[in-house]
Amino acid sequence: MTASGDEPVDGSPLDSIKVRSPRPREAASIMLLDRSQDCVRVLVGRRNKAHVFMPNLHVFPGGRRDRDDHRLSFSGDIHPDVLQRLKIAYKHSAPESRLRAIALAALRELHEEASIAVGSKDCGNTLLPFLPDLTNLRYMARAITPPGHPRRFDTHFFALFTDEAGVDPGDIRDSRELEDLRWIDVNDVSAVRLPDITSIILADLRASLQSDASLPFGRPVPFYYTRHGRFVRDLL
Repeated sequence: MTASGDEPVDGSPLDSIKVRSPRPREAASIMLLDRSQDCVRVLVGRRNKAHVFMPNLHVFPGGRRDRDDHRLSFSGDIHPDVLQRLKIAYKHSAPESRLRAIALAALRELHEEASIAVGSKDCGNTLLPFLPDLTNLRYMARAITPPGHPRRFDTHFFALFTDEAGVDPGDIRDSRELEDLRWIDVNDVSAVRLPDITSIILADLRASLQSDASLPFGRPVPFYYTRHGRFVRDLL
C-alpha cells in the first residue's frame, strides 16, 4: 500500500524540507471467494506495470470510490450488521449514503476489472449495465496506506461468495487494470507476488474461515494503520 518523483536529491537544499504526505482517498476492494472445490479460492489479478501504486503485484479487484458511486441504483441493500460496522469505522459521523457508496464501489470495480456483474442485469441502469446487489457482502478489513507513499488509500475490504452472488468462477476476463486474473487457494498463495497488506488480510481471512466458514456478517473488523511510525492493528 514508492517514493515520489518529486523527492529531493540527496545533499540538496530540499533535504530539510518535509514532504507533505497526500491525504488517503476512500477505496474499496473485494475478496471474491469460490468454495465449490475442496479448498476456498480467492480471485486476484496483477496490476499493470505502468501503475504508480503497486505495479506488477497481484491484488484483489478494487479501486477508489468515485464521486458518482452514491448515485448508483442497487437491487439489494447492504446487510444491517455490515452497515453498523462501517458506521463504527467512521465513528458514526458519515451518512449512510457515503457508506453504501463504498460497498457499491467494490462491485463497480469488480465489474470494471474482471467483467463480473453482481446483481440484476439488463436493468436499464444508466450508470452501470447491472443493478448491484450488496446483500451478501461481508465487511472484512480496513487499511490505510502509511505516509510516505505518492498515493494513499483508505481501503475497505469486503468478501463475497460466488455461489451466493450467482457468479460463475470460470467467467472472468482480464482488463487493462488487472491482468493474469486467477483463482488461488487462500491457504497457498506462493504462485503470486502479493503486497504485504494483502498477505496480512488474507491471513485474517484464513483465520475467519477456520473460525466460522460462513463468515458471519457482524464479526469484528481488523483496522490497519500507522501511528507515530508504528504499524497498528485495531478492531472495529
